[in-house]
Amino acid sequence: MFACHRQVTNLQTSNETGRSRLRAGSVGSVASASRYALRLCVESDRRGTYVIGVGQVMGAVATAMLVVSVKYVAEALLSAGKSSLWPIVILAASASLISGLAAIRTQQERRLAEAVSQRVWREVLAVVARVPLIRFEERGFITRYAQVERGGLMQPLPMTRSLFSLVGSVLSTALLVAAVATIAPILIPILALGAIPAIVVSRLASRHEFAFQKTATATYIGRERLRRVLSEREFAAEVRAYDAADHFMHIHDRLDASFLDMLLVHVRRRSWLAFFQIVGTTVALLAALIAIAIMVDNGSITLASAGAAAVAARMLGGQLSSLYAAYSGLIEAAPFLTQLREFVVTPADPLRTGAPTELSGGMALRDISFTYPQNEGPALDGVSIDIGAGEIVALVGENGSGKSTLASIVGGLFRPDSGDVLWNGAPIEPDDMRASVATLFQDFGRFNLSVRDNIAVSGWSKTDDWPIRAAARRANFLRTAEGLSDGFDTVLGRDIDTGVDLSGGQWQRLALARALYKDSALVVLDEPSAALDPRAESELFEDVKATLDGRAALIISHRFANVRLADRIYVLHEGRVVESGTHDELMQTGGRYSELFRLQSMNYMSQ
Repeated sequence: MFACHRQVTNLQTSNETGRSRLRAGSVGSVASASRYALRLCVESDRRGTYVIGVGQVMGAVATAMLVVSVKYVAEALLSAGKSSLWPIVILAASASLISGLAAIRTQQERRLAEAVSQRVWREVLAVVARVPLIRFEERGFITRYAQVERGGLMQPLPMTRSLFSLVGSVLSTALLVAAVATIAPILIPILALGAIPAIVVSRLASRHEFAFQKTATATYIGRERLRRVLSEREFAAEVRAYDAADHFMHIHDRLDASFLDMLLVHVRRRSWLAFFQIVGTTVALLAALIAIAIMVDNGSITLASAGAAAVAARMLGGQLSSLYAAYSGLIEAAPFLTQLREFVVTPADPLRTGAPTELSGGMALRDISFTYPQNEGPALDGVSIDIGAGEIVALVGENGSGKSTLASIVGGLFRPDSGDVLWNGAPIEPDDMRASVATLFQDFGRFNLSVRDNIAVSGWSKTDDWPIRAAARRANFLRTAEGLSDGFDTVLGRDIDTGVDLSGGQWQRLALARALYKDSALVVLDEPSAALDPRAESELFEDVKATLDGRAALIISHRFANVRLADRIYVLHEGRVVESGTHDELMQTGGRYSELFRLQSMNYMSQ
């Protein structure tokens, strides 16, 4: 059943990718993506969205009023009689309104941009943070997320802006066409011909942009990762210890050059497309102005009408250009919005919040097998272990034996391909298992947050600090926390100006407090003493039962001397349990555990 589930999940991912490719650039995707972008804007900032929309309508009306007022002002100036003031007032008001509306719209778009960005990021992070851990092991998931991050996250507001611009341009164009129709109807088909190259160019540009983004994603990811390596504190020591800066810079420069080469080819294509669009628009406007000149020569229109027609033709050409640009923006953004929507709306098998359960009858794995995506051989093959209520069980083995994979299954992070996970004698879902188990990882998180927030990552009450302090006390971290400048409110991490860093052992004690704070019935400790000095390590393991306060525990350690006090020890080798028993029992059998224990003991004695 578990294997079938994984196949279905992979098939869903494949189908999603296929649908995204099929929809890219289609007319249906433009309309669908436009509705999605507009919905995001309205839900993020309803007032701001409406203000921008009303501003577009008012701008269209002001544009038409400007053309009409030009005609009447010109007639008044050319007339020998008494001129009227109101056309001039309308002309000035229209021009001022167009300029003022543009400035207001710019500021409203800044506000809307932030609101939309926050909403989209929340939706994307909600998916990324809650997909099963195994998804990060699947080929293509990180690339797909990077494509969404680079393309989709930036597109909702530009697409909505293009949508509003399209609506405003259509309205302005309609009003200008009506005005031109009353002055010189012949100009309308001439200017309309300029739309043909623009529409063709828009479709081609959209396809080129989407193809470029997909092709360049791998290079972009590699370059960004190297920039992190060269600039972040996490990697600073190792980069300097190996004098690796030049080596990494060389790779970075190579990726830079590769990205630039791809970009230059893409820009060259887009530039040629833009050139053809400009030529088409220019030819249409030039033809309209020539037609106006001919009509003036043959007396078909007056000079005032000609002036208004020339202004209208110029403004109509500008509105058509805006209309084409807006339409092009919609087409260009549509594939990215489709990709974003699919990523946000259809995550495969999202995690749910499980229900924590007390461990009264013990936890057991029966004949568990697990294979990582794209790997040929299994990481675990027919593994069975038992952890009784309140028992300390140890898992030992050489690197690559499957210890951390087994820990992830016990912690409810991986779903096995086959076998049974039993809690109190009954099958349990991974979500409920995860809620009932606290895990201290070997590579635990060092968050740039307060001490309190670092410990209480599983949730806490601002009115009750007692559980946080109790967890810190059991992890032997309370004195350290209270000795910091702001106590439990001290922000950790040197990446922040006001942050305070801890030693490796102190961070590990804090991470242990984090696991104990969750107050779960079972605790998984993956190399819990890796950063502790020998004295602190000895104290931890000698007093581990008191530290755990009656909880059951699965302890993973490379140091065999640390697991002698365990109630039961399992020895893993190449994904299988090859031995189990107490320390004394395993030493008497003279098997793998005994051999490895003696080898480690000899190394310690020779030091």
